[in-house]
Amino acid sequence: MHEQIAPTKSNLIKTKQRLNTALEGYDLLGQKREILVSELMRKVEIVKILERDMDKRIETAYPCLKRMLIVAGRERAFKLGQNISYRYESKEKTVVTAGMKLPGLEFQMPSIDLKYSPVNSFAECDETVIEFFELLKICTELAAIRTIVWRLAREVKRTQRRVNALEKMIIPAVRETKTYIEAVLEERERDSFFTSKLLKKKEASDLL
Repeated sequence: MHEQIAPTKSNLIKTKQRLNTALEGYDLLGQKREILVSELMRKVEIVKILERDMDKRIETAYPCLKRMLIVAGRERAFKLGQNISYRYESKEKTVVTAGMKLPGLEFQMPSIDLKYSPVNSFAECDETVIEFFELLKICTELAAIRTIVWRLAREVKRTQRRVNALEKMIIPAVRETKTYIEAVLEERERDSFFTSKLLKKKEASDLL
């Protein structure tokens, strides 16, 4: 359905300009969508790799913890861990991806510091700490990349909505408006031509 505007030459010019702008916007948004989808798929592959790495690390970390608890006993392991703490830092940062600036997360892992005295230290405990540090490192990397994936997916969805709006609503409506104005103006030109022709014919007959 065409827009309700006066079928004038000036409005025809404006409508053609709007149509060109809409078509250019459609092409640009289509390109943006392709770039976003490509980058999204690349990030998803990274997520899959990290998830596999996490599963592998879990398969080694928890059996290691189980062995440590068997060797040391739960009570002794609890006492050893009571006075041990690590400082983890996380902050927001801007990530540039697919030509866009997106808010992301950055985690700063502490260095592994095995804080056991020679008397209380044992290999199973050290091994468990190392295993879970590696697991935590993978988890933080996964959390950071998933944040980007989620924001990229949201941007893809938003871009797709705009593409759909242009394709299914705006461009067809502007095209119909253009066609309508052109048809009215052509009809007016025909009427004007025939009217002019009739007037000339009448003037010629009056001269006779």
